Amino acid sequence: MADIQTSASDKKEKEYFLDTPQAAPGFFLKGAHQYDWGLKNRLSRVFNPKDGRTVMLAFDHGYFQGPTTGLERVDQTILPLEPYADCLMLTRGIQRSVIPASTTKAIALRASGGTSMISPMEEWEGDVEGKKIKLQRPNFEPLSNESTALTIEEAIRLNASVLAVQVFIGGAYERQTLKNLTDLVDAASRYGIGVMGVTAVGRAMARTAQYFRLATRIMAELGANVVKCYYTDEDFDTITSCCPVPIVIAGGKKLPELDALKMCYNAIQQGASGVDMGRNIFQSDAPVAMMQAVQGVVHGGLSPAQGYELYSELKGQGVK
Repeated sequence: MADIQTSASDKKEKEYFLDTPQAAPGFFLKGAHQYDWGLKNRLSRVFNPKDGRTVMLAFDHGYFQGPTTGLERVDQTILPLEPYADCLMLTRGIQRSVIPASTTKAIALRASGGTSMISPMEEWEGDVEGKKIKLQRPNFEPLSNESTALTIEEAIRLNASVLAVQVFIGGAYERQTLKNLTDLVDAASRYGIGVMGVTAVGRAMARTAQYFRLATRIMAELGANVVKCYYTDEDFDTITSCCPVPIVIAGGKKLPELDALKMCYNAIQQGASGVDMGRNIFQSDAPVAMMQAVQGVVHGGLSPAQGYELYSELKGQGVK
């Protein structure tokens, strides 16, 4: 029987060796020391070789959400943020139509898709004042029914450093999304392009350390060069410790600026190699100021309080 539970009385306690970093002889990035030169070079554009960290700016939400709040006009809201990002996570449509070809930023190209937020309704039985009635609610499971959304030739034309593929561990279409991942790993590795497995969390998936240990490890074992997952308040260091490739955290829903900076700081302190944030930056009251504050926390060694002080100072100076 597979060992899914954290521990049990008749099993040996798990050991994550939290005080012993994984060795990466001859290269700065976890798990990447045996890659080919081209892949190392591309990952060195995503992750700063000076500290091994990255600030990725995610604005690929439109591939299933349409014009998300803050992304109605990407040319107006995202281009001012581009100078402060290490890597841009986006779709090929936005890259071609909006992003200047003169950018020197690394590209994390969305490589999976095929569904939208318009979900079919499903019936279920409810209990109202002791009476059984039939109700309807949106069925979000089709969101996990993704396929690969571009070819490796397209990724080469767009000079992608990393391809991002959504994986739904525990979802109705788990097998299909894992197949998407392995197909992209096979294709991308032939040309020295990285693949980032993105941990999707659906209605039935718990945002716990146990779940993310499972999901991130599966993607790394199947060949992902980078893994993206959510931060957990408890035992996040066990997730980063047992994943043999770099983990970057998703920003998730919009938080107050100080809370978002605390999340960045805590994740880095517990072994994350960076952040891939979207709504917590482009939905901020002062996105450019927030982008610089996140950079300060991830790369500059600022505490959350210092990062928030920088944000407030820049905002007070009119930096929006």
